[in-house]
Amino acid sequence: MTIPTLPPNPVLAFLGSRAPDAELAARRLARFYGEHDPDKADVIVALGGDGFMLQTLHRFMGTEKPIFGMHRGSIGFLMNEFREDGIIERILAAERSVVHPLDMRATNAAGVQFSARALNEVSLFRQTFQAAKLEIAIDGQVRLPELIGDGVLVATPTGSTAYNFSANGPILPLNSPLMALTSISAFRPRHWRGALLPDTTKVRIRVLEADKRPVSAVADHFEVRDAVEVTISMDRSINLVMLHDPGHSLDERILREQFGNS
Repeated sequence: MTIPTLPPNPVLAFLGSRAPDAELAARRLARFYGEHDPDKADVIVALGGDGFMLQTLHRFMGTEKPIFGMHRGSIGFLMNEFREDGIIERILAAERSVVHPLDMRATNAAGVQFSARALNEVSLFRQTFQAAKLEIAIDGQVRLPELIGDGVLVATPTGSTAYNFSANGPILPLNSPLMALTSISAFRPRHWRGALLPDTTKVRIRVLEADKRPVSAVADHFEVRDAVEVTISMDRSINLVMLHDPGHSLDERILREQFGNS
């Protein structure tokens, strides 16, 4: 699907997180540039940290509305530098990053089914002191009959620099047709750290001994407790558009992260 181009004078809507600096910045910018309904704006300007950027992307998922983030929070990997002047010029000159979410389908111990999307990762975590015991199938074929540890996650290229990287998973270039399958503190197999999978793959994870070893399934900020089976795939029908200043695109940031100079 072709992403629409922006008009010469785009209508902006400013959204701030609950952080005082972000709320203040959103009010000041709205007074200067105009206050508009986000649903009718051409571009959303998100003010906060990475968590708020993810919330904003979730909120406008399916609209293909570009999001220009400015850092007014804690972690700002996905955000641009905050400046009040020249925002329209920056947006018109910005580089676009188009990413796709993961689709999680989870069933809990009561047989209730849930669905959610994730921009960073879908994670399965042990809920108690007992290690999780998981069976992992790729496109219907069991590849790992038993993983024992704290859990496992599937990350998008966008999310590969987040929790996936902290769990010693690989960083993926933004345009790579891959997903990272990464173990979380694996005990058995002791040396298994994960796999790189084509982004057309369907991952199915079954929780073994679920009564004794309960597991949560989490898609970004959506959690399913006592999950017994989870399927994960990438939904390439949904385009999420982020705008970044030239020279500071998400591709560039991911590349710099690999060399430790982000």
